[in-house]
Amino acid sequence: MTDSFAKPLRGWLAVIVPAALLLLLAALRPLAVPDEGRYADISRWMLVSGDWLTPRLDGLPFFHKPPLTHWLQAVSMAVLGVTPWAARVPGVLLATLMLAGVWLAGRRLADAALARRAAWMLGASAGFLIGGQYVNHDIGVAAWIASAIWCFVFALWDGERPHAGWARAGFAACALGLLTKGLIGVALPGLVIGAWVLATRQWRKLLHLPWLSGLALFALIALPWFWRAGERYPGLWGYLFGVQQFARYTGSGFNNVQPWWFYPAACALLLFPWAFFAAWDGVARLRAIGAGKPPADDPHRRLAVLCWIWLAAIVLFFSLPRSKLIGYILPVLPPLALLAALGWQRVLGQPRRADRAFVALVLGAAALPAVLTVVAPRIEVGKLSDDVAQALACHAAPTDTVYVIGGYPMDLAFVAQTQTPLRVVQDWPRERAEAGDDWRRELFEAGHFDPADAARTLLEPAALARAVDQPGAWLLAPRTPDAALRPLMEGWQPVFAGHAWSLYRSAAASAKGPETPQQKGLPGCHAHGGKQRKP
Repeated sequence: MTDSFAKPLRGWLAVIVPAALLLLLAALRPLAVPDEGRYADISRWMLVSGDWLTPRLDGLPFFHKPPLTHWLQAVSMAVLGVTPWAARVPGVLLATLMLAGVWLAGRRLADAALARRAAWMLGASAGFLIGGQYVNHDIGVAAWIASAIWCFVFALWDGERPHAGWARAGFAACALGLLTKGLIGVALPGLVIGAWVLATRQWRKLLHLPWLSGLALFALIALPWFWRAGERYPGLWGYLFGVQQFARYTGSGFNNVQPWWFYPAACALLLFPWAFFAAWDGVARLRAIGAGKPPADDPHRRLAVLCWIWLAAIVLFFSLPRSKLIGYILPVLPPLALLAALGWQRVLGQPRRADRAFVALVLGAAALPAVLTVVAPRIEVGKLSDDVAQALACHAAPTDTVYVIGGYPMDLAFVAQTQTPLRVVQDWPRERAEAGDDWRRELFEAGHFDPADAARTLLEPAALARAVDQPGAWLLAPRTPDAALRPLMEGWQPVFAGHAWSLYRSAAASAKGPETPQQKGLPGCHAHGGKQRKP
């Protein structure tokens, strides 16, 4: 094998091997709740309903995010089957795109050795091996943000005029980011590139970007869904951009309030232990500046300037709001990995002297998220409804009606592959006045876009008294219901008690129906059983 072939192959192994491990880990656990259960079932519901325009939560229009993630997950499930693994495959592919971007950018902007080391660092991190398998929008928008930034950097890196092809690719990546998670798909690449060109005095190049063709490409990709969905659902734009974007960013009434240092700590955790080498690189550069040493004008320094601007801009952007989630910070993993590779070289010198230590750290870093993936089901078991969902899938008919009180099991509809919405029983007038930032608000705000379906799905407690005498009616309640729920459950017959939820059936169905799962024995009723239903 010639050196000209072997060296690129060694680099691509730093992408392929972590991606294969991520694909394996994605198959080893059930859906986590609430996020994975929610977003996986929204995608599954596209297959059930045949409506690819409207993301739906429990059958109701759900416009917290645009639909690209759900389109990809629905296509994956249509091809691979409705399983948690199939729902995770698009995220795995997008995480791999982000990892490949680090390798390609490091090789093009610096050198192959640095690129290879950075790719292994990112690929052997919790941010990649856990964040890349999680069913939500975060890894997708992180991949498109990173891709957009790299494309614009490639366009502006050399020469007096930008490269039009790379710039157009950057506009396209921004459009895909917008379709994944809204305005941050455009705002964050713009923030990073704007800060970088100002800091490096390249702002005149921006005048020569292919703005007309780039914006036309952006509009062609991103705008049709917003136009068509806004036409069908008046008020969509104000809700998606005003409430779910600006209000969440500027407001204080949302969940997950965290201190200012949350994201620096998250960076250290998501790229452990490599983030400490990035910190060392930053300290060394600050010391050199303080000592008055003129910085060397080489590719490594230029890359470091870009990466530190990228890291600082996005960490600062997400640190300003009080509400913080760890997945928001995933777009900084590419520059952090490259800075860690620079720091490693600074601390340990030439790669040959530290190869064994590097391999050991890669294996150790990858082992931790792998172990967490394996033990996650044991940690989550008290929150999941998969056991009750399997019992329901075995013994309920596709046309049966399932009522829920005392909460909302986000993973149940996906695991049971229900074909009709769950009937969620609450005191909805009170919830509309008092509910916080939780599943109740998600459901009744979704109901605002389709009041007719909401009237059939979001029910008052009196509905249970009417349903108890109807055949084909089932009830889900917390395994240990509180005193306020017990009167609502009178007349419902217990069928199966799971880890977190219990299953009941109506008195009419119990009088005429087949043996219950307890009588038949659940071990003989495999996942989805003889009544497995596929969209």
